[in-house]
Amino acid sequence: MHEFSIARSLLRRVEAEALKHGASSVRRIQLRLGELSGIEADLLRSAFEILRPGTVCSGADLAIHEVPATWSCAVCGVAIEAGAALRCPRCRRPAQLSAGSETLLEHLEMEA
Repeated sequence: MHEFSIARSLLRRVEAEALKHGASSVRRIQLRLGELSGIEADLLRSAFEILRPGTVCSGADLAIHEVPATWSCAVCGVAIEAGAALRCPRCRRPAQLSAGSETLLEHLEMEA
């Protein structure tokens, strides 16, 4: 379960940001997690809950905004409907992933 290593990395990153800003604790962590990121949100939450005691994140809430995968034409930008063939309905070019693969630390709420 690679979500533990991801949670560990997240905690290290958040602790570094808290130190950089002189924060004594972190209250909220907000992530954007793409549908195709390969990370299970529930497993990441569980790993975070297990790893956070004794860190500046010990009282932090982890909010995960799950982003659905969306596709569009790489040439003309037309959106491709979910479940459709991954080709542009207009120009027949291959589609590209527009959103849904990201893992992004979006927002931190810290207490000084």
